[in-house]
Amino acid sequence: MEPDKFVLKKKDALLLIIDIQERLAVVMNDEVKARVTENCVHLIELAKMQSIPVVVTEQYPKGLGKTVPQIQAALPAYQPVEKMAFNCCGEPSFLGEIKRYNKKKIIVAGMETHICVLQTTMGLLQEGFVPHVVNDAVCSRTKENWKTGLGFMHDAGAVITGTETVLFQLLGVAGTDEFRVISKRIK
Repeated sequence: MEPDKFVLKKKDALLLIIDIQERLAVVMNDEVKARVTENCVHLIELAKMQSIPVVVTEQYPKGLGKTVPQIQAALPAYQPVEKMAFNCCGEPSFLGEIKRYNKKKIIVAGMETHICVLQTTMGLLQEGFVPHVVNDAVCSRTKENWKTGLGFMHDAGAVITGTETVLFQLLGVAGTDEFRVISKRIK
């Protein structure tokens, strides 16, 4: 196993937010939904500070609605990649969008862990990317499906991580303005 796969640096990273949409969010456990949304906003805020690209997808927005307002408001720009395929990589415009940034490590957050997040992570692995799936920034309608999805992705070779791990890996050092802002956010 190559240790570099586990290392996140801003020059190599892209943040992917998968399908955190209005009609999907309402069927999630309220506590879990709030945590996932808050953690996604933390990730977006650091991505903006560090000029890390952020890509957002929406699964069939006519049926599932738009990205939830809290995430839309945090984004540097709201330009979702619309898709019908559960695997984002099955949407041609998605792969074009991801590849244009020339980043190898994809920080993955979204809904649902065992469907779109799982299938997209598998697609990213097949395309040669290194997905870092943020376990507390992904969710499913049931805890069992969340666990199944995370286990599957881990076994397939994705890095399973957490919001604070990602934030502090990207920060790298204490004492900076970025560190102070993020430390205050997560307290």
